[in-house]
Amino acid sequence: MSINDGLSEFLTDVSCGLPSSWDWQQPVIIGVSGGADSMALLFSLAELSRQEENPSVAVAHVEYDLRPEATRDREFVVRHARGLGFPCYWIKVCVREAAKKQPGLGTEAVARQLRYDFFTKVALEVGARHVAVGHTRDDQAETILHRLLRGTGLGGVAGMAGARELCEGVSLVRPLLKIRRQMPRKFLESIGQEWQEDASNNQLCFARNFLRHHVLAEAELGPYPAVVESLVRFGEQASVAVSSRSRLIEELIEKSVEQRPDGGIIIHQKRVGDDTDIMPEALIEIWRRKGWPRQELSSRHLKLLTAMIFFGSLRKNTAPQAVDLPGGIHARLMRNGLSIQGHG
Repeated sequence: MSINDGLSEFLTDVSCGLPSSWDWQQPVIIGVSGGADSMALLFSLAELSRQEENPSVAVAHVEYDLRPEATRDREFVVRHARGLGFPCYWIKVCVREAAKKQPGLGTEAVARQLRYDFFTKVALEVGARHVAVGHTRDDQAETILHRLLRGTGLGGVAGMAGARELCEGVSLVRPLLKIRRQMPRKFLESIGQEWQEDASNNQLCFARNFLRHHVLAEAELGPYPAVVESLVRFGEQASVAVSSRSRLIEELIEKSVEQRPDGGIIIHQKRVGDDTDIMPEALIEIWRRKGWPRQELSSRHLKLLTAMIFFGSLRKNTAPQAVDLPGGIHARLMRNGLSIQGHG
């Protein structure tokens, strides 16, 4: 592989996209579909690994039952991974069957879930701390716009994180997240490396494709040439706001929540102050930490619990004294606060 000086900048950008915890001596996994972005990630990380002593790199690929070309793509990825001297772990998954069992999720969401489940499995098997995937800056803009139009909170429009926990001890890393989509293709062309085109990426029946080819492309070529950068910048500003809000939530939980020996909690009314606006989010975080079922915990439940905490003292009696919540969770007012108990 020969890389000209102009595209050495691409390698520098990829390297800058790696987290400080990245360690070449520990196994790292590269998720590769065969498309341009993931192939550029594969070859750029392969080049960067050559500068390290005894790097440990493996490739993971998921073959879906959605396209007749899927087997071709898998063979393509396996061949190039082995050509680079990397082991390749792959699996064939039945997305259609899995989707039938989860009617609330779309095909794309189920496929993503299966993909990350497999990446997690491989990482745990080989002892990898990082799994790298090829999302670009354009993918980030699409994600932010998709979530905004679908209806999301501030956390949703913050977009994808450069790194996030995939499972305990394993991080999902996006080294290309600050790189525009055309750069991986230019990089591959410069080294004479091919990639696979997924014809389904042009089908406008999929929401992401509609936004990519119809909304963002026309906006960028028309009256909004900076649409991608504007959306990403908006996401970055939202991320800062979310981080600040997360700190407030952490402080609220720290000062007001008492853990009980029986596994329940007490939220002390005198310690919560006047943070009524962040209490619903604090409750969601409490549920997450306790491992209580959150799927059926609606905004109505969160508003009710907030009212009990702030306005439900025994003297005012402006809120219910007790309430049963989804998943066998029970909340009741006590003199010193709100007691919330799981089903055991």
